[in-house]
Amino acid sequence: MGHGHRLYVEQSGNPDGPPVVALHGGPGGGSSPLLRRLFDPHRFRIVVYDQRGAGRSQPYAGTEHNTLPDLVADLERIRAHLDVPRWEVVLGGSWGVTLALAYALAHPEAVAGLVLRGVFLCRQQDIDWLYTEHGAARFYPDHWQRLLDALPEDDDGDLLHRYHRALEGPDGERLAREWTLWEASLSSLTPPAELNVDHNALAMARLETHYFVNGGFLDRPLLPRLGELQCPVEIVHGRYDMVCPPEQAWLLHQELPNSRLHWVAASGHSTMEPAITQALVRSVKALSRPRAAAASGSRSGRYTPGSA
Repeated sequence: MGHGHRLYVEQSGNPDGPPVVALHGGPGGGSSPLLRRLFDPHRFRIVVYDQRGAGRSQPYAGTEHNTLPDLVADLERIRAHLDVPRWEVVLGGSWGVTLALAYALAHPEAVAGLVLRGVFLCRQQDIDWLYTEHGAARFYPDHWQRLLDALPEDDDGDLLHRYHRALEGPDGERLAREWTLWEASLSSLTPPAELNVDHNALAMARLETHYFVNGGFLDRPLLPRLGELQCPVEIVHGRYDMVCPPEQAWLLHQELPNSRLHWVAASGHSTMEPAITQALVRSVKALSRPRAAAASGSRSGRYTPGSA
């Protein structure tokens, strides 16, 4: 991809089917087999990849030449490289929502529909919710205190900038684990007793702090521009999401002229929560069914905008 970056990209499913692509969260979260399992492999040509610095892409945890415009350009280059005329579905979760919306705004002709889970709009208040004492820390004060206590005592400033600096130091790997444990502890309504984040902690911590101290590298806020999008959008959001408060999903739904919002009861943020997974599978089916029905001349599958 230039500047030393190489992306891991995989395809699965039906090579002759409608092409779909899944965007992981983070930044830095990396892809997982679960993402491709959200699509019917008998029907779809499924593309999953690791964004710059994440997962199996190289350099691992690299922040140089790693911005939101770079990620948008990468996805468009993947589309051209794979000879995809248009994505039938772009599915994104959490940070993947930010990327999916930025991509759809930059390349509306390349996106037939969006499925968005755990909406993250990357506003300053959305970042502050996670990394100041006024947000999720009020609900998880014990985990928040552990996150604070892990930092060197001789440093000052807000938590986000302190971690951003300290991650480059000799104790970076330990601090990366603490950083990632904080978000993991918020991600599920009932998280497992033992959270294992070792496999992606360094990329998550370095890339999240890199992006968030820079406001996600957004030149303009996303929300005021979303009225430009005309493609159908399915929004899936856990009613008790503590990583991305549900207000963001509601605001997104209000701005998108052709969207449907699905609240998932008794669920949090993670795709791995069974009810979230099931809602995403249903949303992919619902999004692709109306266009198939319209192509055959049927009106029974028409997409109804604005319903929740």
